[in-house]
Amino acid sequence: MITVGLTGGIGSGKSYIAKIFENLNIPVFNSDNQAKRAYLDPDIQAEVVQLLGADSIINGQPNTSFIAPKVFNNSVLLAKLNAIIHPWLGNQFRLWAESLSEHPYLIKEAAIIFETGIYQELNYTICVTAPEQTRIDRVKARDGSSEEDIVNRMMLQWPDEKKISLADYVIQNDAKQLLIPQVLKIHQTLISKS
Repeated sequence: MITVGLTGGIGSGKSYIAKIFENLNIPVFNSDNQAKRAYLDPDIQAEVVQLLGADSIINGQPNTSFIAPKVFNNSVLLAKLNAIIHPWLGNQFRLWAESLSEHPYLIKEAAIIFETGIYQELNYTICVTAPEQTRIDRVKARDGSSEEDIVNRMMLQWPDEKKISLADYVIQNDAKQLLIPQVLKIHQTLISKS
């Protein structure tokens, strides 16, 4: 079973690229969505409360308006939170992948595949890139974040150049190059390797 990491900085368009792969009948594990499920685990909740305080979990649900500003403005807290969530995510991904062995390859979509070292557990990686201002504009339009908040979050992620140096494949999402031909080329290559 070939496993492929799909990553890119905030606003790069990796979720849009993931949808294209899904349309090609390739299963995609969305790490952000799965991480939300992690917060429902009582053991994880206890660790998060111990790390961030009682206000981080309300009525059994993550209080994202409390958690996000704490961790996105503190790289140490973010790393500690990731250390709580990522082992759970890794286990969920393994179980998910085992149930889909009939597919030629699977994709794990995650923002920080390189930063956390997860890429070493995958067969290949795809990095989606886009110009910084384009990414800022996309995130502003998507969720109304301020430019300052977006830039702060970008600074917690590796720059594109560093990710590109480790990636097996790169997709340019700069509104100049067509996306589907880039995805299809990678798809055909991965099919040939399966």
